[in-house]
Amino acid sequence: MKLLLIQPSHLLNGGQVYKPRWPWLPSLTMPTVAALTPSDVEVTIVDEYVQEIDFNAPADLVGLTAVITQSTRAYQIADQFRRRGVPVVMGGHHASAVPEEALQHCDAVVTGEAEGIWPTVIEDAQRGKLEPLYRLNGYPSLEGLPRPRLSLLPLRRYSTSFFPVQTTRGCPFHCNFCAVTSFFGGTYRFRPVEEVVEEVKAIGSRNIFFVDDNIAAHPSRAKELFQALIPLRLRWLSQANLTVANDPELLDLAVKSGCFALFIGLESLSEENLKQAGKTFNRPTEYPEAIGRIQKAGIHVWASFIFGLDDDDETVFERTLRFLEENRLPMASFFAYVPLPGTRAAQRMEEEGRIIERDWAKYDDAHALFTPRRMSSQVLEQGLWWAYRRFYSLPSLLRRACCPPQHHLPLVLLMNLLYRWAVRRGIHPMSG
Repeated sequence: MKLLLIQPSHLLNGGQVYKPRWPWLPSLTMPTVAALTPSDVEVTIVDEYVQEIDFNAPADLVGLTAVITQSTRAYQIADQFRRRGVPVVMGGHHASAVPEEALQHCDAVVTGEAEGIWPTVIEDAQRGKLEPLYRLNGYPSLEGLPRPRLSLLPLRRYSTSFFPVQTTRGCPFHCNFCAVTSFFGGTYRFRPVEEVVEEVKAIGSRNIFFVDDNIAAHPSRAKELFQALIPLRLRWLSQANLTVANDPELLDLAVKSGCFALFIGLESLSEENLKQAGKTFNRPTEYPEAIGRIQKAGIHVWASFIFGLDDDDETVFERTLRFLEENRLPMASFFAYVPLPGTRAAQRMEEEGRIIERDWAKYDDAHALFTPRRMSSQVLEQGLWWAYRRFYSLPSLLRRACCPPQHHLPLVLLMNLLYRWAVRRGIHPMSG
């Protein structure tokens, strides 16, 4: 049996397939699915961000995964293979949230995680008896997982030498705008530390991006992991929440293990916005002190803000920029709020009749998809791009470039320049 696994790109406003000049790093999803596939199946992976899809390639089954902004392109790919008579199975966040929609374009949908159910999908496909829906009862253990087959990807085509590794799944917090909670059922599970260490050793690179949604949400487990990573002399980054600033021992171990940057969702400077979003552990009055502690420990803070929440008016963009520059943050990402299907926030907006856009290709963090409370949709989109252009302007970049910590400064500068390049071309920097 020949299995073709495809990571779709997404569509730009003109309908063309997005091909980034400098793709950041590969997704871990398809290498993980490939590792779960029985050994008698011949597996090929195509990452459309860096490769072209051969729609005439020999395949007995095509597997697709997609987040919401990739789903329109994923449906196009699925339709084309099915016209050839090749069965298609789809999984990922979007198909899990709207399986009935996905089934209009594929033969089967895997909702939730693949572990424990993917071999059954393959067996049914080999017998020509795919079921429409597959879902594992409960949530799989992360012990003894096979190592993702990264070797099936064209690794030299990505712009950095960082390799993706996962140590946890899910998040213990329940922010109502986040798809992580709905996809992972509010669970927070860990891989055994020794298995993570062995996987990192097998990769053979010092540069690691831990793709966890919240790597330090369980401090004692995070400390155990960081302690075990110290001998490997890594250089790594990941995502965490701002509460890491409250634990000096955790920060110290993170730095000793090689952490140089953390992507942290500050989301808003408004306490009312954070309360409505279910993220009350973020306290804007404490942001400067918390950021200072993280930076003093030796970790760059890569801040994330969402624009368009209900307490935001047209002054939010300038206030956010002033905060970032006053605190000399080296990196920041801005997002227009996206009402993701399956989230509580999207359900509320649906009930209020505020969602105005159903084209999934526009759910790219840069479009106004709903009617904001205190500004127009046009102001939301314009303000987002104004913030990006201002933050990644050369004067702003030079003012922030000398901020502490000073180590890994060339890499931080490179990331700023890549963001600047994307913004100047009207491409959201987090695309792809």
